[in-house]
Amino acid sequence: MTRGHDKGRSTAAIPTADALKHVEALLESPEKDFRTLLLKEMLLAVLRLKDSPLDTLDVKILNRTLKELRYAFRVFQPYRQHPKVSMFGSARTLPDDPNYQLAYRFARKLVESGFMVITGGADGIMRAGHEGAGRENSFGVNIMLPFEQGANAVISDDPKLITFKYFFTRKLLFVKESHAAALFPGGFGTQDEGFEILTLVQTGKSEPKPIVCLQAPGCDYWHKWQEFLAGQMLGHGFINEEDLSLFKIVESEEAALEEIETFYRRYHSLRFVAGALVMRLKDPLTDEQLAILNHEFLDLLADGSFEQRGCLPAEYDEPSLQCLPRLIFHANRRSAGRLRQLIDRINAFPITSGVSTTHNSHAA
Repeated sequence: MTRGHDKGRSTAAIPTADALKHVEALLESPEKDFRTLLLKEMLLAVLRLKDSPLDTLDVKILNRTLKELRYAFRVFQPYRQHPKVSMFGSARTLPDDPNYQLAYRFARKLVESGFMVITGGADGIMRAGHEGAGRENSFGVNIMLPFEQGANAVISDDPKLITFKYFFTRKLLFVKESHAAALFPGGFGTQDEGFEILTLVQTGKSEPKPIVCLQAPGCDYWHKWQEFLAGQMLGHGFINEEDLSLFKIVESEEAALEEIETFYRRYHSLRFVAGALVMRLKDPLTDEQLAILNHEFLDLLADGSFEQRGCLPAEYDEPSLQCLPRLIFHANRRSAGRLRQLIDRINAFPITSGVSTTHNSHAA
């Protein structure tokens, strides 16, 4: 993993005596917080590798993965309170292509609405995203390839440019650090990244998020793709009909931004606590709205009903979110598509509390 052309400092350069001091300090520190406990477990896992019958290549993969993620998390840490959108699309799209121009306008709209942009850092759609957002509002999550994937001129040598060796660590950052995903026409890489995000959301491995597929007017790329999903995947029973609710196809930057902002109109985030799904909202529901959910989304419940309550004690580790109302229920966890439809229904309800509902008033 590198930043720009800087390969960083090798851990081998740390004197053994200093390394031992760090290890001793960690082992002797009290386990008052979960973070310290996790660091000790990680250290123990590394020590166990010494007598593990792993090939050198296996150890190299583990070593590189830890380095890439540690550095990437450090780069993103100062910007965690800024909502971000990951943009995907072909590196081969030229500036005179209507989809390139759409990506530029969309990124510019995002910044105007308070978002930052994450792209793969190369040319084509990725460069259009950085040009529209501007260098100061852009992250580049690049990948080492023998061709086509060098950093574009906008993000090159910026501290927010990270170059990965492995696709899986790179894709983790796209998902973990973003509040929405925007897909433009592209090749195998774009399809891989799009299906990765859809799979994570569909299986509950990632929180629900808006996934918008953008194409310029006159382009039918995503409509043809949707025909394949409906005809082959849905037609053969490989997905459910409600899974088609996990994404939306749009043809303008305004429609894409509206889809993202509407998703966070009332919905904020969710968390599982002792088997219950706790959905944090920016504004409380009325009794009538709660009754509608209990009627229309009964199939989402494993037992009980939808209840509106305040912050649970287990959520006190997120003090900035304690003031938000909660919709709490025991979900059957069988359909992320229905969960997305529930969020859409909640966002569509009229808001009467008078509380601010801007998308970034409580960054997830």
